[in-house]
Amino acid sequence: QVQLVESGGGLVQPGGSLRLSCAGSGFTFSSYWMYWVRQAPGKGLEWVSTINTEGGSTDYADSVKGRFTISRDNAKNTVYLQMNSLKSEDTAVYYCSRRGNPGPDYWGQGTQVTVSS
Repeated sequence: QVQLVESGGGLVQPGGSLRLSCAGSGFTFSSYWMYWVRQAPGKGLEWVSTINTEGGSTDYADSVKGRFTISRDNAKNTVYLQMNSLKSEDTAVYYCSRRGNPGPDYWGQGTQVTVSS
């Protein structure tokens, strides 16, 4: 069965960095675009970033552009989110999801990112 497992979250000070990972299994990882989506406390889901199958095309929400970088390693069935210059407003549960038709069809369990001094 399809599984997505995120890791790498934690507590970090403002201005710090974290790298999230999402390992996929149970499907042909290299055939799917992938998303990162987040949910801040008391708020709805917010799309963060998208990457195409080969990693050559990426897109970002304006709120993270220039600070976050999405990448993937198809040999390891893993998608990453490098987060730099973190702000308190980046505090959220971060989810990876697989692009289905038309939107996300499978989600991981999420990893908590807390940005606080």
